[in-house]
Parts: sequence; structure tokens; C-alpha cells
Amino acid sequence: MGSSKTMYVVNLGHTDYKECWDLQCRVFKARSTGAMVDTLLLTEHNHTYTIGRTGDTNHLLEREEDLGARGIRLYFNDRGGGITYHGPGQCVGYPIFDLRGHYFDLHRYLRDLEEVIIRTLCPFGLAGRRMEGYTGVWVGGEKICAIGIKSSRWVTMHGFALNVNTDLSFFDGIIPCGIFERGVTSLQKCLGRTLDMLETARGIVAGFESVFGVRAHELVPGQFFELLEDCEKEEGVQITHEVV
Repeated sequence: MGSSKTMYVVNLGHTDYKECWDLQCRVFKARSTGAMVDTLLLTEHNHTYTIGRTGDTNHLLEREEDLGARGIRLYFNDRGGGITYHGPGQCVGYPIFDLRGHYFDLHRYLRDLEEVIIRTLCPFGLAGRRMEGYTGVWVGGEKICAIGIKSSRWVTMHGFALNVNTDLSFFDGIIPCGIFERGVTSLQKCLGRTLDMLETARGIVAGFESVFGVRAHELVPGQFFELLEDCEKEEGVQITHEVV
């Protein structure tokens, strides 16, 4: 596939989950109307547990009332999948794509997101792989990247969370994605060293270019927000989400 389509890439740095979710919804609306091109938001979140629309609250092993004392927030969102953790040292990506410019196949889209991560891991000498019956990417039998998406009229949101320098102890408070029998891992754990988050992000962007046949155009947050506001001149966006 030739690199003929443009993809905006914005590295937001550390963000609050709700603020980033609201931003996703704004970009999703702009992409749905054709005002915005395919966009990849990259970020690291504050400590957060999220439960997808097929999630089971029994997979939260801590009492909800104790989460605040540990600096963890809990959100119920509209992506697929169960409960997962987001936090510092984890590279979270939200591709907001109009799949009509690529193909009409959500299963292929999930497999392509997995392929992006598999290619990202290769230069580090790690063999990422798929696990039959599950969505995500695994190294040595442990999950290194969780994936959960939403799609409406072929426009996507939500995405993936790659454990880079993640404090994996936060996964002890949940049964990640409802998978009892498998553990989680990170690049740091696999390689025995701390990784450069920007280096990892560059690998992810390169993976998107090669898998989706897009050309990345990187914008700093300020540039991107100005562009998004231009797309919203005709109509404002008011969105609220449930938070515990």
C-alpha cells in the first residue's frame, strides 16, 4: 500500500483521562464530518482504571472507595473490552480513523493495530505475537499491549495501551481484560532497562505509516488545538462522562 494519505500525529504528553477522552470525542466528530484527516493522539495518562462496555465490575479487585487514596480514578467508557489500567510510563494511542478510506473490516483493523505494535517491538529485539482468542499483543506469554476500540459509521476512537516503563503493580488491583490465566509485562521488564518514551512513540508512528499506508504529519499540541478549533467554528461540543 502506498503512502498517499496524511495522518496527523499529536503527542500530548501526560494527560488526565477524562480530558483526553473529551478531546477524542471532539476529534471523532471532526473526522466524522470530514473536517479532519485521520489522526493519532499519543499520550501518557495519570493512574486510571477503565471498564469497557463488556467489562465486569467483579474484575476490579480493589474497593472503589479506596481508589482515590491511591490516586487512581475509575471510568466506565464505551470501548470494547473489559477492565484495564492506564498510567505513567505507558504509551497510549488513540487512532481516530475513517476506515472508509482504508477498508470496511473492523476485524482487520484490530489485527492491523496489533501489527503496528508487533513492528514497534521488533527493533528492540522483542517478538510480539497474537494470542488466539484474544485481542492485543503478547511477549513470552504475557500481555504487553491492550487494545479496545469503538467504531461508529466506520470512524474509530479509543485504541491501544503499550506498557513501556509502566509500574505493573497497578495491574494487581484488577483482572486485566478479564484474563485470569495470563500476566502482563512491559518493555522495561523484558529488556531490563528504562526506555525513552519518545523513541517508542516514533516506532509506533513508523508502524502506522507502514501498516496503514499513511504519511505522518506531526503537530505540536498548540498547532493541533488551533486546527481543531477551526474545524469546530460552526458548532461547539459539550460532552460529559461518568467518573467515580
